[in-house]
Amino acid sequence: MAVNTANEVKAIARYIRMSPHKARRVLDQIRGRSYREALIILEFMPYRACDPILKVLRSAAANAEHNEGFDRSELVISTAFADQGPSLKRFRPRAQGRAYQIRKPTCHITIAVAPGAAVE
Repeated sequence: MAVNTANEVKAIARYIRMSPHKARRVLDQIRGRSYREALIILEFMPYRACDPILKVLRSAAANAEHNEGFDRSELVISTAFADQGPSLKRFRPRAQGRAYQIRKPTCHITIAVAPGAAVE
């Protein structure tokens, strides 16, 4: 997919309490689609990851409109990825006085939008 990175406008949500693997499952569905199409997809997908991703997508569109003067109807999601953040470490009591470590993962969600036609 060839998109001019000079026109990209991005938004980042950091330290989202969710596994990056689960966020990527949703991001793969919206990458390369138009802004309106992505909104509809996120609205009706049954995953918990959709809420923070929808928030980041709306923020990226608002940044593009306010900072660069782009029209929301012409925006395309050029980049969408989830990086791993720091894991919260917790302990759960187990049998015979032992303690098992539980890792609660976090992720950083990045979405970049650019004006242009959606690539199918």
